[in-house]
Amino acid sequence: MFLVLQNRSPNDSEGASFVKSVNMMEMDDQLEVTMSQSEETSAKRGRFDLDHTPIIDSSAFAYVPQETTKTRPDLPEEEIAVGSTVLARKKNLRWQRGQIVELVTKEDGRLKYKIMFEEKGRSLVSGHHIAFEVTPKLEQVYVGARVVVNCLEDTIQFRAGILAELPSRKNRLRFLVFLDNHRPIYVGLTLFYLVCRPLPDPTDDIQDDAHKRFMKQYINDWPYPHLTQYKPGQHAFVEFNGVQQRCKVDMVDSSLIMVVSECNQHKEWIHRGSIRLSHMPRFLELRRREAEAGEP
Repeated sequence: MFLVLQNRSPNDSEGASFVKSVNMMEMDDQLEVTMSQSEETSAKRGRFDLDHTPIIDSSAFAYVPQETTKTRPDLPEEEIAVGSTVLARKKNLRWQRGQIVELVTKEDGRLKYKIMFEEKGRSLVSGHHIAFEVTPKLEQVYVGARVVVNCLEDTIQFRAGILAELPSRKNRLRFLVFLDNHRPIYVGLTLFYLVCRPLPDPTDDIQDDAHKRFMKQYINDWPYPHLTQYKPGQHAFVEFNGVQQRCKVDMVDSSLIMVVSECNQHKEWIHRGSIRLSHMPRFLELRRREAEAGEP
């Protein structure tokens, strides 16, 4: 498999590309990664055939701090009190609206919150499993923030995720969230809520190991996300229920693509750097090994 990477240096005012070639042998397969040497080369490679060599762009998503910050701001924490209406985790991927009816201090000193849910049932949860149903302020949000999204078109209304993009011209002033099932979704500020007491590493709340590794590397690499270039009409191999299927790219929306399975016409939005794309897991593994070896 061949992958072509484009990586623009933020220190180069003309946006010239730099190159690096790596050979890697894994599972008796050779992965060759070549980074383009010039804008002219990149332009030529931009003219894809329907079945094209994957081209991964690792350019900076943005440069201004308000569009790239991934540091949690040092702001006072809001009080969590009995009687507060909150969103709380009821099951692994399902959050529901409820009310705090009691604060419980465990023997080891940990503070827990007893929730009475609107849809019947009670649960004792930690501070990283509750969120105030209040629209966040812009100064509170950052890439890597733990959030709960109001999924209007989903059978499960509230789902937890991690904020992955802040509004910029590239994404038409929207927020990108990766839900805990690896599903990406663009939302406005009024459709997500900040978790009250997030863990120091927000990915520790993710149950799926593959998605957890993906999000750790995504946050570490930000603001240089690895995005495969696609145009409508091209083909891609995408994983559905553990099986790679040939799909057609129907639409491109900023960092997302709408893919249509040729097998059953199933449509779905996926991220252009998703581990469900056949070439991305091995590419990300290569980047991880480079980082561990201390290479640039």
